Amino acid sequence: MWKTENWKDYELIDTSDGERLERWGKYLLVRPDPQVIWKNARASKLWASADATYSRSSSGGGAWKNNRLPEKWQISYQSLGLNFIVKPMGFKHTGLFPEQAVNWDWFSELIKKAGRPIKVLNLFGYTGGATVAAAKAGASVCHVDAAKGMVQQCRENAALCGLADAPIRYIVDDCKKFVERELRRGNRYDAVIMDPPSYGRGPSGEVWKLEDNIDDLVGLTAKVLSDNPLFFLVNSYTTGLSPSAMGYLLNLHLVKRFGGRVESDEIGIPVKSTGAALPCGSSSRWTKN
Repeated sequence: MWKTENWKDYELIDTSDGERLERWGKYLLVRPDPQVIWKNARASKLWASADATYSRSSSGGGAWKNNRLPEKWQISYQSLGLNFIVKPMGFKHTGLFPEQAVNWDWFSELIKKAGRPIKVLNLFGYTGGATVAAAKAGASVCHVDAAKGMVQQCRENAALCGLADAPIRYIVDDCKKFVERELRRGNRYDAVIMDPPSYGRGPSGEVWKLEDNIDDLVGLTAKVLSDNPLFFLVNSYTTGLSPSAMGYLLNLHLVKRFGGRVESDEIGIPVKSTGAALPCGSSSRWTKN
């Protein structure tokens, strides 16, 4: 497992019976997590001090309960000099996936050591954690997400990081259609970051299901790579889709064409109360060298 261990403003304090207790800056949140299948006794006394708890509804969805949080606040990932807005929103989200910091650290080193300008395409870019990490490392970035609000929050995060004038393109668009247009325009990228959803609907109502569509998407996106690409990263939060399966896809679409190697693993966050790590999805990484 690749573990995120360099946070100071974020901490996973405890997990029990389908929930996780987290510290985001100075605020404590309780959120549901389907990976927490154990029913051990709660080790931390801080559960009772939570500033908000997200509770699921039996009819679907859910809401924040006992909410003493501000509308939004800031936290920092100090090892890379990054700042982010935390903004609790629907379906338990906070606007940031802290486990992804292990990937930020990894590709930031690749970009810094490349010794040449690097163009990064970040698909399903959400609020821009990966975008600002890549830009901070010196890359130019094209950030693409279909949700206008998420792209706007990426702009705000970039400004907080001192990257308001950095070479970042902000695109509100369907990711697959954008890649198709980039191919027609002849635009190429040295690196791709991809964080596709497990399930969703396209702009015309078409159903997106990761396991049914990811092969075509990876194959299509691989075509926008330059002749000397640096890396290709795919993240997955789909339960039942193994890291090895995602790695196999990257082998099929990239190794035959460019050589290089693929590595895949779960990503996770250490739990303070136990020292064990909570699995939080998986990542597959292709690198040229």
